[in-house]
Amino acid sequence: MTASETLRRASLIGGIFSSVWYTMLNIFVPLLWPAYHTASQTVSELSAVNAPTREVWLWLCIPYTLLAIIFAWGVWKSAKGNRRLRIAGGLLIAYGMLGILWPFAPMHLRETLAAGGATFSDTMHITLGAVTEVIYLLALGFAAAALGKSFHIYSVITFIFLLIFGVLTFLEAPAIAKNGATPLIGVWERINIGVFLLWVIVLAIALLQPKRASSHR
Repeated sequence: MTASETLRRASLIGGIFSSVWYTMLNIFVPLLWPAYHTASQTVSELSAVNAPTREVWLWLCIPYTLLAIIFAWGVWKSAKGNRRLRIAGGLLIAYGMLGILWPFAPMHLRETLAAGGATFSDTMHITLGAVTEVIYLLALGFAAAALGKSFHIYSVITFIFLLIFGVLTFLEAPAIAKNGATPLIGVWERINIGVFLLWVIVLAIALLQPKRASSHR
């Protein structure tokens, strides 16, 4: 095995670790904020301005961002003559790079928002969220078109889940700014995130197979 191939495979394995790492963050960081309710609060609230978990969340997200970028590079390297997969890799690189911007665009706590304390960073936070979602949906689409039938079907199912739980999250989101009740927004959002993280793992495993790495489209 060449050094280049070893690096490619290591990068793809990094994608698996990125998903596992982010899942662990969502399990353990909320425990540091006793008043935080995972079911009724969003992930973004863990890093909100003045949130007690803001600093630890930001520091622990650095490895995820690095692993996401490394994984994206592995996808791009796996493309070879597969143009659609190369586009997917490029989009995933953009997704990973956006992670660098998140610390500079935090939301404010619900109480602050309800009191009219929203600032430009809240607008940027919403914008980054929308752009990020569009990018990874496009990446999902190009990767689905690039690989075999089984992965294509799996990606379609993933997209349906993302759409359903994305809508459920969106329907409760307006209540955040009013400090209103959002009884299941954390559940819907985390299912959405988990579905994407699982898709990353499946994509990495698919590309670790020799026949996937050498396919051309």
